Amino acid sequence: MQQLIMGALNPIALQLGPLQIHWYGVIITTGVFIALWLSVRESKRRGIDPDDLYDFLLWALPAALIAARTYYVVFQWSYYKDHLNEVIAIWDGGIAIYGALIGAAIVVVWFTHSRGIPTFLFLDVLAPTVIMAQGIGRWGNFMNQEAFGKITTLAHLQALHLPDFIITQMNIEGAYRTPTFLYESLWDLIGFVLLMATRHREGLYRQGEVFFMYVIWYSFGRFFVEGMRTDSLMLGPARVSQWLSVVLFVGAWCWLIIRRRRQVPLYLAGIKSTVK
Repeated sequence: MQQLIMGALNPIALQLGPLQIHWYGVIITTGVFIALWLSVRESKRRGIDPDDLYDFLLWALPAALIAARTYYVVFQWSYYKDHLNEVIAIWDGGIAIYGALIGAAIVVVWFTHSRGIPTFLFLDVLAPTVIMAQGIGRWGNFMNQEAFGKITTLAHLQALHLPDFIITQMNIEGAYRTPTFLYESLWDLIGFVLLMATRHREGLYRQGEVFFMYVIWYSFGRFFVEGMRTDSLMLGPARVSQWLSVVLFVGAWCWLIIRRRRQVPLYLAGIKSTVK
């Protein structure tokens, strides 16, 4: 096999004196703004004022960031209790997607009720772009050499026909690692394509079901990818994200079935949803 000679990628995108701009932040920010752009386009179709999305983002971003870091620190407290000065060092990685989603979900419920927007309609607008942003964001983990799996071999990674820059970056602490970040990113981006391709199909979805399908798709894939990781957040012997994935998967199916039985109206293709 051909030997790789490249070194690991620099996680710093730009340095201006003492100021360092990390690729981690650049990639996540890029995902957020692409998601916002796509959500604004969909909001017009669904009869939601785009200004509501901009206002929502002002509340949701800090809440999601704080919740994501809090979630991570709580489950890594055995380390952070002795390194309190690193608690806010998010530029080095260490934010949990599930924490961010919990924080954003709380803001969604509060924000939609305060603006008189149907919560599930708002979630349907956001869901496909959120999973897209998650797929992009995993490349921030790639730059920080995080979210990796068990030790593997160079030959195995080359057999997957991965680009050399990915294989090289998966050489972590002297051993090649399974690129679980890539598996989850691809799963998320496939989910994004499927939701975008189907969400306007007449007679397919009722209000809230685009969001439920996002939860079902993401939690299903996350359960298996999390099982391959070696840097999972743990609660005793349990992988926290796996158990949460199970709860979300089952909960989303149950809620979807309940709403179907209540005869929640179907979306009609090409017709704006009514916002009351």
